[in-house]
Amino acid sequence: MRDFFRLQMRRDNGRGEEGEGRRHGRGRHSRMEGEEQVRELRGREERGHGDRSRGRHAECDMNERGGHRRKRFFGHGELRIVVLDILSQDASHGYELIKSIENMTEGHYVPSAGVIYPTLDFLESNKLIHLEDEENGRKKITITELGQQWLAAHNEELSQIKERIAAKAVGRKLRTNPDMKRALDNIKAVLDLKVNQQGVEPATLKQIIGIIDKAALDISQLD
Repeated sequence: MRDFFRLQMRRDNGRGEEGEGRRHGRGRHSRMEGEEQVRELRGREERGHGDRSRGRHAECDMNERGGHRRKRFFGHGELRIVVLDILSQDASHGYELIKSIENMTEGHYVPSAGVIYPTLDFLESNKLIHLEDEENGRKKITITELGQQWLAAHNEELSQIKERIAAKAVGRKLRTNPDMKRALDNIKAVLDLKVNQQGVEPATLKQIIGIIDKAALDISQLD
């Protein structure tokens, strides 16, 4: 990944001194180069290349009490998209990003410093964000033009992430009602007994799916 951006920098440096040759069409060329970088970066992601080891490290969190890895809240590369989306709305700082994600997920997920900062390091190294030192010693984080283009290229993934977060939030709210929690637990227990433990014939499984689908339809039609 970094080799690609170093190659791009060498191309820029090979265009000569700033002057007559760089003044004409500079904005258009810059935009085209940015789009080319986004396509190349996305192509590498889709082919499974890039710094996957750092991505896995950045998006896996540790259970502070037991030291065991928790189930991921975000899939590979998704935390980067979320961070860029937050930064596209306003500049931020590391701790503020952590709080923003906590608020976004309604407390369901709080990335640790050991998760958020490697993600920021990845984004900065690929010129998707810019870090600026402030007088108080903090670093102001802003999204770059290339970062905006990269985020736009991942708009579909961002929509899916937001839908999933919203669904998790709804499920969490439902479980705060004791009667609803009991009803949901009953459904899970019955399904576990009928499907997982006893085994089930295809015809019976089809009946179970039909019952669940009908219940979902009936609920959706309530006023």
